Amino acid sequence: MIRALFAFVLFACALAARGEEPAEPRDPDNPHARLLVVRDREGREHPVQSAVDWEIRRAEILAGMQEAMGPLPKRASGPLHVAVDEQIEGDNFVRQTISFAVEADDRVTAFLYLPRGLEEGQRRPAMLALHPTGAQGKGLVAGLAEKPNRAYGLELAQRGYVVLAPDYPTFGGLEDYDFEADDYVSGTMKGIVNHMRSVDLLQGLAEVDPQRIGVIGHSLGGHNAMFVGAFDQRLKVVVSSCGWTPFHYYYGGKLAGWTSARYMPRIADRFMLDPDRVPFDFYGVAGALAPRAFFSNSPTGDDNFDYQGVKRAEPIVREVYALLGAEDRLRIRYPDCGHDFPRELRQEAYEFIDQALAHVPDPRAPELE
Repeated sequence: MIRALFAFVLFACALAARGEEPAEPRDPDNPHARLLVVRDREGREHPVQSAVDWEIRRAEILAGMQEAMGPLPKRASGPLHVAVDEQIEGDNFVRQTISFAVEADDRVTAFLYLPRGLEEGQRRPAMLALHPTGAQGKGLVAGLAEKPNRAYGLELAQRGYVVLAPDYPTFGGLEDYDFEADDYVSGTMKGIVNHMRSVDLLQGLAEVDPQRIGVIGHSLGGHNAMFVGAFDQRLKVVVSSCGWTPFHYYYGGKLAGWTSARYMPRIADRFMLDPDRVPFDFYGVAGALAPRAFFSNSPTGDDNFDYQGVKRAEPIVREVYALLGAEDRLRIRYPDCGHDFPRELRQEAYEFIDQALAHVPDPRAPELE
């Protein structure tokens, strides 16, 4: 016993010398962190040992998300009625300002980037680019704001992708959206529906290979990329920058930031701001992406989404990827920076996307600044 205690003290001192803290989980009894356990009707636990078992567990995760977000409605399948309001020529793409119908009485505004010079019948992979918080909405990912590290929509278009960058409700062209007037329990679920309809739009374009579509986002766009990726398996690669950490690690478990109409009011109204009561967590959201490719940029200085929570989750999520034979499709980076998506990480993320979607970048794409 004394020898074990001495060994732990030496280990803790070694971590302290490197400026790190011992990896003590803040949520050791969190059932959401036990991804490879499934429960039967009597509540008895059974180990998840196969892909079939995982699909049962995955369904539990999606059900928990819907308890907090509201039910995913039956998917709309009507015409999108795309309207093009403006078109701007780029070096190797055109950027259209469009709107499209997500529901009978609701339209989304977006930028659509289309490659120039495609041969007849040629199809490209496509990316859904979800913007972070900011009044400019889609303009943030188009390089139209003062934060160049957010221009991933423009940069992916320059690499030869078809890119759709929709506005999230209350931003950009949807600045007047009223969450209180719609039929959704949460703004999060409304966003998921909008983004799934965005995938419908991409799949219907003659320029797009419908089997090679992914999603990328930073901050607000980072967790929205994960949320839509969990529900929509047509998305073959998910990139989340500064978008997540388990709830116990979000400002020390203070969840008020998740409870506005833009997000999930039930976290306050029904689950009393208690991480132990919320019926899902980001362990499961990340796990639900497997076996598809998932890249996370989780900086050590991010004051919104504590990287230590991501580090706590990584080996747990990695077990799911390993079970499904896809461990090489999970990549998580912890750069030494704040709440940002720096050039080096964007470059690595783009190369990860290229590999996942079998894309050779356009040689005319400029170097990242």
